[in-house]
Amino acid sequence: MICEDLPDSSSDASNPLLQCGGLPDFSRIRAEHAEPAISALLLECRALIDRLSTSGAAAWADFVLPLSSGLDRLAWAWGVVRHLHSVQDEAPWRTAHNALLPDVSRFYSELGQNQTLFEKYKALANSAGFTALKPEEQRFVTNEIRNFRLSGAELQAAEKLRFMEIREELSSLAAKFSENLLDATNAFSLWVTNESDLAGLPPDIVAAAREAAGVAGKEGWQFSLQAPSYLPFMQYAKNRELRKRMYRAHATRASEFSDSGSDPAWNNAHLLEKMLLLRQEEAGLLGYRNFAEVSLVDKMATSVEEVFAFLRDMAARVRPFAEQDMRTLRDFAASELAINDLQPWDIPFASEKLKTARYAFSEQEARRYFSEGKVLAGLFRVVKRLFDIEIEEDIAPVWEESARFYRIRSSMGELLGHFYVDLYARATKRGGAWMDSAVSRGRTEKGLQTPVAYLVCNFSRPVGDKEATFTHAEVETLFHEAGHGFHHLLTQVDALGVSGIDGVEWDAVELPSQFMENFCWEWEVAREMSAHVETGEALPRELFDRMLQARNFQSGMAAARQLEFALFDMLLHTDFTPGKDDPLMLWQAARKEAAVFPLPEWHRFPNSFAHIFGGGYAAGYYSYKWAEVLSADAYAAFEEAGDPLDAATGARFLAEILAVGGSRPALESFLAFRGRPPSPEALLRHSGMQDVMIRNS
Repeated sequence: MICEDLPDSSSDASNPLLQCGGLPDFSRIRAEHAEPAISALLLECRALIDRLSTSGAAAWADFVLPLSSGLDRLAWAWGVVRHLHSVQDEAPWRTAHNALLPDVSRFYSELGQNQTLFEKYKALANSAGFTALKPEEQRFVTNEIRNFRLSGAELQAAEKLRFMEIREELSSLAAKFSENLLDATNAFSLWVTNESDLAGLPPDIVAAAREAAGVAGKEGWQFSLQAPSYLPFMQYAKNRELRKRMYRAHATRASEFSDSGSDPAWNNAHLLEKMLLLRQEEAGLLGYRNFAEVSLVDKMATSVEEVFAFLRDMAARVRPFAEQDMRTLRDFAASELAINDLQPWDIPFASEKLKTARYAFSEQEARRYFSEGKVLAGLFRVVKRLFDIEIEEDIAPVWEESARFYRIRSSMGELLGHFYVDLYARATKRGGAWMDSAVSRGRTEKGLQTPVAYLVCNFSRPVGDKEATFTHAEVETLFHEAGHGFHHLLTQVDALGVSGIDGVEWDAVELPSQFMENFCWEWEVAREMSAHVETGEALPRELFDRMLQARNFQSGMAAARQLEFALFDMLLHTDFTPGKDDPLMLWQAARKEAAVFPLPEWHRFPNSFAHIFGGGYAAGYYSYKWAEVLSADAYAAFEEAGDPLDAATGARFLAEILAVGGSRPALESFLAFRGRPPSPEALLRHSGMQDVMIRNS
């Protein structure tokens, strides 16, 4: 970590958001600190830009390094504000974040269109000194020139102004989309007062619902639309009408329907259409036919046609399996559950019953073996074996008492980085799971700063005095986010902007995360990170074998669902005509290509598609399936070595994938690790669909 004194121009040296960087002092940071700190840093950055714009010839030491160092101070402080808005979305932080968002968006838009800086980067790229730069520094400069072009730096003055307005409005709309979804999710509660309505639900889920009702000061049991409550309710509750109520509330969040408790003001339909309109206008200003073309400029995929071909090829490969999965489920529901008209709210319930009947395996049975402490220790053992690193719990201020903090050291004792872990769902925390950067590794004017990451999930919190337990699917999620984290934390690149996950093509950034999921399915790993919450007994091999048999249960349906979302995303950003097309119609078009089960006409999935309207996956959701090919093929290298925890293969993965970050094209990194281009064979084999690949080849 580095530390530097605040410049004299700082408005308040006691403001914790105006510290040097490094670890945020969450014990002191308050929402009222955001405006003065960000305003001061915006002034500081503008002064720095003015100074560098009038300085001499562009060079790394005299131009790029001071500029990236100065901008990193703003990125650090704004990153803390964004993080707290995500994990403490209460009125003070929401107000502070949203008040500053236009100013911050405007600054970055102006920065991306600064003609003087653009010319300096181009001059550096064309200078004799460019070839003397390190490859990672050359990559940084090349990326910056590309980013200037994508930010409208080559537009005329009037077009630049409009481009900036679009970027600012899109930022505000994305934040509002996420807030509406969170508010709509929190607005609904299913209150159960009749104990018979709890039939089928596991004791842990019932206990959590009783505790939630108690916190709310009510009798009975409270179930919510947050994943730790909603998912098991849909899987296990025998009361079909209550499942339907929960399903409809979840499916109509942030829509025109208010029977789920949503405020009409939270309807995201007009927001997403406005965002599509603005993205299309942005693409037109940049000279592209549609926003998907803009999105692919900095990705591995080279064209819209290539992405559609990839998705449709994968859909053709998996569809036979998805259709068979659905036929089997319908037959089982009719013959064993007396459900002759299978509905969407029956699918999780019937699927869980079928899985139990077929494999004698239930996620809730396995959950008793995966306690929080054992799972974290198991994760840390895996990365120690693979990457020769040590992870130890550390002490630092946190934003939530249940959040934890860790440091990473090399086997030689060198500090490599730190990370926070925030695992439990809360009403003030946006849904899903994610990794975010607190500090990026990089050499600044003051020295080399070590990276810091946030790992955030939405799992069930402990009930009473018991330790939290996780389903195996949640264990996979934790390993997934940890994969992102280690990509960020184990980089050896010193240039800000291309270290860790920074600068990695978006459709390759999921490679390390999906790669890490595979280790959850190795017996040695599962055994060592398990202990029954009551007996302390390790996971029995017989139960693990049943888990393995069930691993590819309905894999065809799961793959079809991902492909449906990816096709919908691409259709929205290529074929949507504002004022003519309805996003719901394009969703139905995507479903015709990939889905195998009809949904009710009142379903409003687009209104909650936060990945593309509240996150960074617009015209990029295909990245999950694209990177799945890469990650499965990378993991196959360990299988070929005969040991899933082979240290030599792990060292190569670290050196060729994680350590290089975004300092070179992702395809080059993959080729360096595997020695050949990626192949879908391993993914289809892992998913139990290899024969489909053979038939369609």
